[in-house]
Amino acid sequence: MRTARLTSPTPTPTWPGAPGGADPVVLVAHGSRDPRAAEATRALARAVSAARPGLPVRASWLDHTEPGPTEVLRELAVAGHRRAVLVPLLLTAAYHHRVDIPAAVAAAAQAGPPLAVRVTDVLGPADGRVDPALLAGLCRRLGESHPGRFDALVLAAAGTRDARARGSVGRVAKALGAEFAVTCRVSYASAAPPATGVAVSALRRAGARRVAVSGYFLAPGLFHDAVTEEARAAGAVAVSAPLNDASELVELVLRRVDDRSDRRFLRSAG
Repeated sequence: MRTARLTSPTPTPTWPGAPGGADPVVLVAHGSRDPRAAEATRALARAVSAARPGLPVRASWLDHTEPGPTEVLRELAVAGHRRAVLVPLLLTAAYHHRVDIPAAVAAAAQAGPPLAVRVTDVLGPADGRVDPALLAGLCRRLGESHPGRFDALVLAAAGTRDARARGSVGRVAKALGAEFAVTCRVSYASAAPPATGVAVSALRRAGARRVAVSGYFLAPGLFHDAVTEEARAAGAVAVSAPLNDASELVELVLRRVDDRSDRRFLRSAG
């Protein structure tokens, strides 16, 4: 259990080199009109590739930014690859994971050489378990925000109408609160209440004097900007940055790549 004083970042993990001919990895982000989000995804792709030399890593986006995952998968097939691993850069298994990503894989099957695509779990809780690397990354970003001591937390997420997805956000909040031995409440930037400012204000009314906000985001953008503004206006002592290319996020991506336990995610293109 951590105390409620934030610590310095943990060392960057090292990784063994990947064997020659490793299956390429396609990272699939949601996409945003904010160019900072796309650059954060590219930075993560570079970091994953650097962490495991010899592993081909491509970035793609479901919306707003090119290329999309269908285009990347087709390019890989044409280049002679017969297998690929697709990692959804999503924190909840909601609509984009259930519908958009399978549709992109299916579209890649309509033309070109065959390509077997293994789609991994999202980066948020899988099978009800919060990955230690995700939790460590959130703790790192809180530590970097330097709020000093705090007595309550708000986990600020993008938001979803999917009840199961909101449940997974709640599990992360519970784990983060236990890590620091403080109350941690959930808030959302859209689609579901409460808003971040409301959550911060409620904790302060309940007696918390120093409330910190953990940004549950993979990349910067309008949602994180709005959460930051609301939190500051409500009196939060700090708001952590998105995970971006944190070493813990790189570790989590590679863990998803290596996890072959669920064969249901195998789909064949071609």
